[in-house]
Amino acid sequence: MTDFKSELNDEQYRVVTEGDGPCLVLAGAGSGKTRTITYRVAYLLERGVSPERILLLTFTNKAADEMLRRVASLRAKRSNPDEIASSPSAPRNDKMSPRNDRLGIWGGTFHSIGYRILRQYAARLGYRQDFSILDASDSKDLVKICMKEEGAGDTKAFPGPGTVHGIISFATNAQISIDEVLDWKYPQHEKYGEQFRLIADRYEAKKRTAQVMDFDDLLLNVVRLFEQYQDIRDYFAEQFQYVLVDEYQDTNALQSRLVDLVSAKHRNILVVGDDAQSIYSFRAADIQNILSFEKRYPDAKIFKLETNYRSTPEILNFANEIIGNNKKQYHKELRGVNTSLEKPELKTFSDTAEEAREITRHILDLKRTGTTLANIAVLFRSSFHSQELEMELARNNIPYDYRGGLRFFERAHVKDVLAYLRLAHNPKDTMAWMRVLYMYDGIGPQTAAKIVERVVEIPDLKSVDTERIAAGLPARANAGWQQFAYDMARLRDVTDNAPSGLINAVLASSYKDILAKEHEDHKERMEDLEQMARFAERAPDLGNFLGEATLTESHSARLARDTAGATADRAILSTIHQAKGLEWDVVFILRMAAGMFPNERALSSAEEIEEERRLFYVAATRARRELILCYPLLAGGENSYLLQPSPFIAELPEGVFKEVDADEPRYVAEKTSAQKDKPVWAREFLKTLDEL
Repeated sequence: MTDFKSELNDEQYRVVTEGDGPCLVLAGAGSGKTRTITYRVAYLLERGVSPERILLLTFTNKAADEMLRRVASLRAKRSNPDEIASSPSAPRNDKMSPRNDRLGIWGGTFHSIGYRILRQYAARLGYRQDFSILDASDSKDLVKICMKEEGAGDTKAFPGPGTVHGIISFATNAQISIDEVLDWKYPQHEKYGEQFRLIADRYEAKKRTAQVMDFDDLLLNVVRLFEQYQDIRDYFAEQFQYVLVDEYQDTNALQSRLVDLVSAKHRNILVVGDDAQSIYSFRAADIQNILSFEKRYPDAKIFKLETNYRSTPEILNFANEIIGNNKKQYHKELRGVNTSLEKPELKTFSDTAEEAREITRHILDLKRTGTTLANIAVLFRSSFHSQELEMELARNNIPYDYRGGLRFFERAHVKDVLAYLRLAHNPKDTMAWMRVLYMYDGIGPQTAAKIVERVVEIPDLKSVDTERIAAGLPARANAGWQQFAYDMARLRDVTDNAPSGLINAVLASSYKDILAKEHEDHKERMEDLEQMARFAERAPDLGNFLGEATLTESHSARLARDTAGATADRAILSTIHQAKGLEWDVVFILRMAAGMFPNERALSSAEEIEEERRLFYVAATRARRELILCYPLLAGGENSYLLQPSPFIAELPEGVFKEVDADEPRYVAEKTSAQKDKPVWAREFLKTLDEL
């Protein structure tokens, strides 16, 4: 028998042994959440619960595999002490591969469990049992067909299939109408509401005709199945005597409904999560699922895991103060067991360029003193914040991995704008011509090739005879060429070919409409490009800027390639959203400035501000030993502007962090009930919060 008492702390032991009935486990960062769930499953098995009567729901296959592997390891240890140890760091043994058919437990992601059920009962909903699943790309392609049949998408103003599919998907997962999605997230597209609804109806009909489901259907159709057919609902509610849910704070309306349905009979529902780490509302995750759990289950037991095994007491004290400012939350107080070290630091830099240089220098110092690059992470609120740092790391031959997307100069929209600049610099650049021309309606590969044949001999863009080229084009291609010619005129108006001026000219052209049409996250992409324009103000000329960008891209790719393999040691650059669940010895947080963190768009509501604060909390709790906050005084570039420190810094009491390189403690405000003790900008921010 497993000695649960000795292998768990008191908080974990209570969950494992007292987890019958409705239970909400509030698992603070670094508190051993996975270990607790694993031991709970092992505890149930040791007490005679049949494996097939346990349902374990996770958000990733990796999480499910890890938990089931640990359960298998515990069972092997019980039967043979010489088998794999139960330590999370133990190497994996393929013989213990955590397959459901080996353990008998229903464990996996919400979507995989939905798929497994639908394979048995899809016929009840009018589908064949061998229905196909559309991946994300297939789904967008089908939406594109529906848009064409509805006569939508013929103009540049109408959003592209990716955005339309995103709207339909969000409505499905949040269980709200398309009109509500538009009002909440896409007010600029409200005028297309009727067309969106028609496209959504056609999309649904085509899926049924083709006997296919998309990922959202794997949830939606299981919920429909249970709600429409009582015999099926009763069967699974009876089968699943125990239901365990990981990362419950990230569930959406559909997932929460599914959990409630399958646990309705036995009511042994144990959900594990941390409301302080709910940061995915943009994916339709609803923090109210965890905050309202006690209302749905009045007899629920509430457990708290507050012992943190990851961070120093100083970092935990800092994190507790961050999240303490949120009003809608379960109060938790993380307590550390590790040795005390230095307080988190707030470093002030003259501008964003110095910020990048000094972080790079610090990383090199850390490496020289024995910290591996893989144990260092730089986190940021928005992807464009990393641009200058990426260039500085490349200059210093520091390899890095980028989490949350591509490296800055590898991103499609950045390459698009650089292609325009390459034309201004070198009109004989055929690849730049092809990339730019492809973006315009009616111009395909053959037409683009013909145009390129006529323009590659010109000395500069001003020499392009737009009318002569237009005369040889079919009507639809001609319309695209005329739009390009109009945009090209903007570039020619930038007389000195200054890179920042050229970028701004592109952003003022129809490219912004192309961006909005093709990408659901077009606002974030515009922020990337606006940041690039500001950064380009430092470049002495266009050739220098393009050379720097190209060398940075190729150099970063070479470093990543050269350091690939078992011996790879690379620093981590990551958006905070992508860093959740990970940890490093040393963590830097970039751009702790007002308008950058919290994101300026979040100031529209108290709920969004609280989510931004949770994001700050997640970033801080990734650090094990050292946490450095970075604050640039100036945004950088010729048109630089003064930055104010993040309001989240102003909220913190004096003494939870130390200032470095600041002339005076201009932004440390003691936490008091009297706002007059705070700086003017902080008082205004808090006043805004009160009004919201």
